[in-house]
Amino acid sequence: MLSFIIRRLLIIIPMALLVVTLTWALVRIAPGNFYSAEKKLPSAVEANIRKKYGLDKPWYTQYGMMMSNIVRGDFGDSLKYQGQSVNEIIRRHLPYSAVIGLLGYLLALAIGLTAGTVAALKQNSGFDYGSMSLAMLGLSVPNFVLGPILVLVFSFWLYLLPPGRWGGVSGIILPVITLSAIYAAYIARLTRAGMLEVMRSDYIRTARAKGLDEKTVLLRHAIRGGLIPVLSFTGPALAALLAGTVVVEKVFAIPGLGNIFIQAVLNRDEPLILGVVAFLSILIMIFNLIVDIAYGFLDPRIRYE
Repeated sequence: MLSFIIRRLLIIIPMALLVVTLTWALVRIAPGNFYSAEKKLPSAVEANIRKKYGLDKPWYTQYGMMMSNIVRGDFGDSLKYQGQSVNEIIRRHLPYSAVIGLLGYLLALAIGLTAGTVAALKQNSGFDYGSMSLAMLGLSVPNFVLGPILVLVFSFWLYLLPPGRWGGVSGIILPVITLSAIYAAYIARLTRAGMLEVMRSDYIRTARAKGLDEKTVLLRHAIRGGLIPVLSFTGPALAALLAGTVVVEKVFAIPGLGNIFIQAVLNRDEPLILGVVAFLSILIMIFNLIVDIAYGFLDPRIRYE
């Protein structure tokens, strides 16, 4: 397994640089730039700006300078947030997204695993149909609809929770619920499907034939195999959650990483865009590596060459 982990770690940096290269090319191809405005700048001012940021050099020179800085872990300063480095901006805004993302996924796991497992054990029962119907509803209602509904009910009708802004435990309840809804629905359906497949497998029938009670069969044998689909979903889901969900952060006015990324795109802030994209790509690959390693602990049949 050690050689497998080393190989995967060695791939992360080249893949992240490839993603950054493609992002840089797309940003350069798109019309406009960070100093564009409704009123065109005087040619002398525009020439000074281009010279200051090295935009007057050939594209391959600009690309080489950008990549040499990124390899050293320096994404430079933001073009719109003067005097602030990209690393500093990411470090400042990441904790907001990380807290909401982790809490949201933990809530989604608690709800989804419980509902999916019980639905599989009580297949074709009222609970099965009801929980899967709610899961379909959770998949169908987008965040930008669910968030305002929760604000309307719990903030403006019942006056129980604040409608937005960061601060205190009560301020993160509605964002966490909004963020976790769709993931809980996915996890519930994946858990149900995985558990139904495992409960019909030969080794489960063998465990029952040996006289093991249903609780032992479920906890020691079935649930490990049933969680594999959820584990596959967890890697990219966690990366997306930790990076922040733009809609949720917008609805509840949370200064997270997703919010700042959208502002960077709108402002054509190239260093900040590249910094966030590189961070997200590395995060996704690391979480996928952790998921692949966890497969071996859940399923003994999986071996790493």
